[in-house]
Amino acid sequence: MSIRKFALSILVGCVSFVTHSQASRATTFRGIAPTYIGQTIAICEIEDYLSYKETVLATATVQPDSTFKIVTEIKETQQIVLRAGRNVSNLYADPGGNYELYIPEKDRYDAYRTDGNKIELAFVSLDSMDINYKVLSFQQWMDEYVANYYYLKNVKPIEFAQRIDEFKTIAEKYYSSDPSTFLKAYIKFSVATLDNIQYAAERNRYEKHDFYLKNSPVFYRNDAYMEYFNAFYDRMIPRLEMETNNRVYLGVLKSSPTLIMRALGGELTLSNLRLRELVMIKSLAEEYYSNEFPQTNILTILDSVSKGSMFPEHARIARNVLERLTELAQGGKAPDFALKTADGKMKTISNYKGKYLYIHFYDPSKTTNSIELAPLQKLHKAYSTDIQFVTVIPEKELENGVRTPFVQSIPWNVFEVESTNPIWKNYKVEAFPTYVLIDPNGYIVQAPALGPMPNGQYQTIDQTFFFIQQALNREKER
Repeated sequence: MSIRKFALSILVGCVSFVTHSQASRATTFRGIAPTYIGQTIAICEIEDYLSYKETVLATATVQPDSTFKIVTEIKETQQIVLRAGRNVSNLYADPGGNYELYIPEKDRYDAYRTDGNKIELAFVSLDSMDINYKVLSFQQWMDEYVANYYYLKNVKPIEFAQRIDEFKTIAEKYYSSDPSTFLKAYIKFSVATLDNIQYAAERNRYEKHDFYLKNSPVFYRNDAYMEYFNAFYDRMIPRLEMETNNRVYLGVLKSSPTLIMRALGGELTLSNLRLRELVMIKSLAEEYYSNEFPQTNILTILDSVSKGSMFPEHARIARNVLERLTELAQGGKAPDFALKTADGKMKTISNYKGKYLYIHFYDPSKTTNSIELAPLQKLHKAYSTDIQFVTVIPEKELENGVRTPFVQSIPWNVFEVESTNPIWKNYKVEAFPTYVLIDPNGYIVQAPALGPMPNGQYQTIDQTFFFIQQALNREKER
């Protein structure tokens, strides 16, 4: 999410003009979150902008007076993800920065999302030398400038192009003396997105590549750079010339990153070796679900890159992308979880190995969810000797901490799980009910799995359970 989406009103408030000391690497996030008392605030970093894998840097619990404080190490200026309960927002962080924040509840008109709603942070105070202040000021300037001349786009495209070039020159000159490398790259590639506006005088692809990407460092942690990179190289393989495309295909069939890299070298926008390998990782990830290439080969190639890339950044990115592609994929390893029973005992996926596991993500507050409980209990009665059932419900859905009659009627393990538990994200629970079927060795069979009631094709999980039971019975007989 772009920082401009924060609402420019966050600049209102006390603005200090004291420069942060970059000698200190400890970055502090403090503030108030009245609607999150007792809940967890997490500060996360984005490991890369291909997999968007997040790492939690530090957490804190919102105190009864609605305050929180988090101190963590920030190694470089970057975009940070702040998770408040189940909601999420973004800000930038400088090493040694000190951020005072107000965290609102979600907009009441936003539809409830199980994976979290976007919220707009407000800065209580903001140093004029801080990266957030600079980015917000630049974004406001750019938005107003483009809005003033946008009417020329179709009627006078050449003049529109001139105005855009004029803005680039002015912005580059204005920020040329700023010490922040992050900010300069952010501005360069934010301005570069203006070249993607469709108009008659727009530059061709090769001009854009030569001007913006060819001789530029790869700013892995800069969201503006990576946004431009991802857009520029979107679905690259289908756009390759036929001969190059065929050579890439043969490289995939041979599970050879070397052959693919050689093939991609024939594309003019991939002359830079570092860019080329990053594009290879991105392109293989995009084609994983296209049915054009064998998935197993793509996974093998990414595994090779994760172990043998000459660029350490790419080894990490390939590993993250590999994890992202295989999570919840049929035949992939099921993500582990840590769930606490009502009597305080911790259960992980290893506690359920040896038998099939059917996980039921359920919202007791929704009547439509509860309709499925009766047929689900019939399935449990018929197949519980071979298949374990587990129900996971959001902690907030309890009625004043008391289980509803529907929840009380469930005869298997029921876990009341807080919104910050990674199981919601790891199992991609975006709606209720959601089901996942895992085999006795901890590998995904179906995700999402069929439910106990017919879907649009009149399919239910009953048939799957029946075949599993028959296969297990034949195994026992042997």
